[in-house]
Amino acid sequence: MTVKIGIIGGSGLSKMGIIENIEEVTVETPFGKPSDAISLGTIKGVQVAFLPRHGRHHSIAPHMVNNQANIFALKNAGVEYVVSLAAVGSLKKHMKPGDFVIVQQLIDRTAKRRTTFFEQGIVAHVGFADPVCPLLSDLAFKYVKKEGIDVHRGTYLCMEGPQFSTRAESQLYRSWNVDIIGMTLAPEAKLAREAGMCLCSICAISDYDCWHDEEDDVCVSSLVETLKKNSVHTANLLTHLVPAITYKRTCDCKTALQQAIITSPDLVKNPSNPIDREVLRKLLK
Repeated sequence: MTVKIGIIGGSGLSKMGIIENIEEVTVETPFGKPSDAISLGTIKGVQVAFLPRHGRHHSIAPHMVNNQANIFALKNAGVEYVVSLAAVGSLKKHMKPGDFVIVQQLIDRTAKRRTTFFEQGIVAHVGFADPVCPLLSDLAFKYVKKEGIDVHRGTYLCMEGPQFSTRAESQLYRSWNVDIIGMTLAPEAKLAREAGMCLCSICAISDYDCWHDEEDDVCVSSLVETLKKNSVHTANLLTHLVPAITYKRTCDCKTALQQAIITSPDLVKNPSNPIDREVLRKLLK
């Protein structure tokens, strides 16, 4: 099955019943195993591929997610559009728990993640000035507004984790005019760009991190409670957004890799590692 729309998110999504006719497919990639089996199914008759970022039992920490395998597996399934769902903390008072944010910009503060498919033999430098697809992000913003949810556009800071921020860090990021903070988007967005995929990030605000003097600090129990409330909105959103992803890909996402390879063409055709040639062929499809 060739599936054009991929969804990366929490394991609870597959249990909410919005994805129908589910068939689980276990795959291997040149980068190892993805976080879990890919669930192939339909939302309102549209084929989708769903991958739980942290595994179906939320057993994989953010800094241990095999993002290379996750994105490559979706690309290999034919995915062209990626909807990335996540919970985040807010660094702005007017962006409150329960609101949604469509990411526009990204600051990567991680250090342990593998964020490229090109580590040996072939070097590529994709453009990443605008880290999400503008067309897909605009569409997501439109459909979140249609759900009657307070929605914003904003800058996402991706921290290493798995610990939450210190107060000093939270205040520092606020001084940078950052809007939201999370632990997952940076590697997904970078790898999706290398793979020529359109990606949008739809974030549900669960807390105020730890900067807000009048609000409780972020903790797992409050985060989970807010996520449960937001899950209904997320499910409703996807049932309307997914069938609307029909636009022609005139953005730069599709061709990002084509002009990015700096390695000599002779070495690209015959790399020292044969796997590189096969990986490149699939990424350029």
